[in-house]
Amino acid sequence: MTATLTDVLELERSAQELLFHEARTANTFADEPVSDEQLRAIYDLVKWAPTSMNIQPLRVSLVRSAEARARLLPHMSEGNRGKTGTAPVVAILSADSDFHEHLHRTFPHVPNAKDRFPDAGKRAEMARFNALLQVGYFILGVRAAGLSAGPMTGFDAAGVREEFFADGTQEPLVIVNIGKPGPDAWFPRLPRLEFDEAVEVL
Repeated sequence: MTATLTDVLELERSAQELLFHEARTANTFADEPVSDEQLRAIYDLVKWAPTSMNIQPLRVSLVRSAEARARLLPHMSEGNRGKTGTAPVVAILSADSDFHEHLHRTFPHVPNAKDRFPDAGKRAEMARFNALLQVGYFILGVRAAGLSAGPMTGFDAAGVREEFFADGTQEPLVIVNIGKPGPDAWFPRLPRLEFDEAVEVL
């Protein structure tokens, strides 16, 4: 991005760098803890981003303990297992198809909003779409905390669901390693499409 285009934005250049230009997907992590306060701050920031009818279907399961990590690692693809084993915190990001149970609080101006979602299949579709939006917000929240995120879809989703959510309504979507980057954390930066390749003005 040129200096001129960067300066058009209201967001300070340092924040642009933190969230986008310099932010990378980390593949190794430093031996530095991620605090509970940081994790709460990340969620308290990203929870304000929009979802359809304010349904907020994203659920975050934070894997910290050795026991929980041992349950998760066998379900990771071989290429992701090592870095997931050494990240200070791992977040399993899931879509909860029972989001409608909270609509009396999250969409209070429509008292019977829950009744609009009797079909479990349609709820699951809506939950997945909106939770994936929230996954993007979550990654930016991790970056805003000065941490690196390593989002992955290389895992056995059915296995993770059976291991962690067998009795519930959560569908695991993305697993994110979280922490400060370690040595040789970055793969080479890959190219991005330019404005004229990706944007059409109608």
